[in-house]
Amino acid sequence: MARRDPRKLPEDEDGAMLPFWGLAFVVVLGMIAMSFDIGRVAITHSELQSFADQVALAAGGELDGKSDAIERADAAAELMISDSQTFGNADSLLSGSTDFSLTYYDALPPSDATPLGAGTTDPANARFARVDVNAQTVDLTFAAAFDAVSGPREGGITNTVRATAVAGIDLYACDVTPMMFCSPHSGWSAEGNVGQMLELRSGGPGGAWAPGDFGYLDPSKVMVDTGGPCAGLTGSNLDRCLIGAAGFVTRCFSYRGVDIEPGQKVGNLEAALNTRFDIYASSMQSARNDPDYAPAPNVIKGIVPRGGGSCIANQEEPSSNTSGLPLDTCFTSGPGGSNACNAQNGGIGPRFGTGDWNVAGYFAANHAPFDGTVPAAIQSWLTDHAADPAAPTRYEVYRAEAAMSGNILTGTGRDGLPMAETGRPICNTRTNPDIDHSRRVIVVAAIDCAAEGVAGAASNVPVEEFVQIFLTQPASAAGAGNRFSIFGEVVGVAEPSTGPGTS
Repeated sequence: MARRDPRKLPEDEDGAMLPFWGLAFVVVLGMIAMSFDIGRVAITHSELQSFADQVALAAGGELDGKSDAIERADAAAELMISDSQTFGNADSLLSGSTDFSLTYYDALPPSDATPLGAGTTDPANARFARVDVNAQTVDLTFAAAFDAVSGPREGGITNTVRATAVAGIDLYACDVTPMMFCSPHSGWSAEGNVGQMLELRSGGPGGAWAPGDFGYLDPSKVMVDTGGPCAGLTGSNLDRCLIGAAGFVTRCFSYRGVDIEPGQKVGNLEAALNTRFDIYASSMQSARNDPDYAPAPNVIKGIVPRGGGSCIANQEEPSSNTSGLPLDTCFTSGPGGSNACNAQNGGIGPRFGTGDWNVAGYFAANHAPFDGTVPAAIQSWLTDHAADPAAPTRYEVYRAEAAMSGNILTGTGRDGLPMAETGRPICNTRTNPDIDHSRRVIVVAAIDCAAEGVAGAASNVPVEEFVQIFLTQPASAAGAGNRFSIFGEVVGVAEPSTGPGTS
């Protein structure tokens, strides 16, 4: 075995890097080991935060100001949301109130650095839901071993993981006719009653309002759209504009609460609504050439100017050989109404129909040939637009007729005379050309008057939904005193817009 010259040892550099590599190796391995633990903590926090976000959104989405808002929010958080966590030393399943706590707030501070403060238990005021997920502890296997070798370090890895989220949502409806009506009962849905006929009648002050009673939104008129046709108007001129004008007459209304007043502006309401049907009577005579009160593109109504005059205000009469869209065949407020009809519509009251109407009779009255069938042009339109030609809604028929070129009603009637009305406007020819969102569709607020205790004027009343209603015929007097009727067909729910909860 060869021996190394001891005199050369001071100059020998072989293996000089081994101590440095050894120290670096320990450091590198320690960092790798700690990265595993850091990653486990990060993953756990991400999982808990995702769960907190979902629960907060589920709960916050139910905070609509109604009397059961908090109850529904608790149920949504409890039953609808589940998730999992991987590395925490508790149960891996995240589901139910045993894994989080909920607190509700009526407002948020202006800065995230400011504590939220005390919560609220009042469902009318609860606008935001805060979720605090139970803390999880992540075992630090590698970091513990590293600590054993290197000794404890100040500011080491925190292995207790928490997550918090706050959410709230406000829903708004825009382009709304500032009116409300009492829905038949809690849980009534426009989507579940498309095609159903409604009779809206003005509700008087005092006492509980019946299903179908209507009133007005925004009594103080603060929601008038400053860029719309009603800006700058006051008094009865403003009332008529808000009910009858085209375009955006109001700003957006919140589902959380609206202010209402009884529906007693009968004269203004009737005259303004009927401009949509090309009728310019009473206080609306001067609006005959006003584009803000342009009629719908289809105004078939079974009503014509008296004596054949082009447009004689306040002198209309029934058409001799055309017909407006009929009421539901089983409708307690109309001809032939009975208790049996009320039973068919689920006992929801005499002002709500069943959605069945005399389709064949309408076509036989207005469209040749008079064999009770749907005219070919209309049948083609209905088929192309996914409607059943045999049983379309009145709104679908209206749209199909409006889409026809030229006059809608042509030829001669059953009496051998020319059709008394063409279906196109003749009084104000500045027609609104939008068929799908035309002048005969209004958006009004449906309110559960019984649940909310509405008895005339009220403030901050939650809205069940904003409903699109197709006006089937002009508004007209239908009772004693100031009571009159608006007949319409449910088209569906107006799609809400969303806004930040702090708005």
